Amino acid sequence: MDKPEPASTRPLFDDGLPQLSAPHFVVPSAAQLQVAQPFTHAPRFLILYGSLRERSFSRFLAREAGRLLEAMGGEVRIYDAHGLPLPDDTTADHPKVQELRALSLWSEGQVWVSPERHGNLTGVMKSQIDWLPLSEGSVRPTQGRTLAVMQVSGGSQSFNAVNALRLLGRWMRMITIPNQSSVPMAYREFDEAGRMKPGPLYERVVDVCEELMKFTLLTRERAAYLVDRYSERRERMPERLRAVDADIAASR
Repeated sequence: MDKPEPASTRPLFDDGLPQLSAPHFVVPSAAQLQVAQPFTHAPRFLILYGSLRERSFSRFLAREAGRLLEAMGGEVRIYDAHGLPLPDDTTADHPKVQELRALSLWSEGQVWVSPERHGNLTGVMKSQIDWLPLSEGSVRPTQGRTLAVMQVSGGSQSFNAVNALRLLGRWMRMITIPNQSSVPMAYREFDEAGRMKPGPLYERVVDVCEELMKFTLLTRERAAYLVDRYSERRERMPERLRAVDADIAASR
């Protein structure tokens, strides 16, 4: 049998990249993924849930996720949205907004848990996400952080809320893990004390938290490199910044 011809080492394209800004083009390198100084603190997780009800199944599920992440060695904070104003109803210096943003900056991974209402996530959940800006100056409160999404519903199995949360996580430039949890007929899955009953749905929650921990350990020291983008390096050019300022001034 004839041996296959060796693959060519010649480049497929030899017509250059004239539209690139050479000083800002960086070839990704495995060496840049090496961690010089590993973090020594426990992985940090912020959990948001989307209901203000006294008996809130999304809060119960959020607390179960928090227990699991703590058992896996994480440090957990759960944000209470009581008192958080509607987006744009006040300024960002409101204490509840500042608390939320500080927790997001502190976190290395997040869990978003929403009830499904009218086939989608709740206004309480969306308000929390809407108060998290894509950027505050040079700081991005969500970019590069890992994210797990979960939902509870009163009816049959659905994935509308987790799909919407996944879209939002991508928009917020987060590393959203592949696994997710959807708990149908949640009133059957939690006891009177708010603890989730054993079974396949609980096992999926364990799976999600385990995967979130693994992805967070994999990415947290590397997040700045993983989300460093050519377009954003270009945006930091002085002449580009001056052009943006001129466009803003002209639109006023």
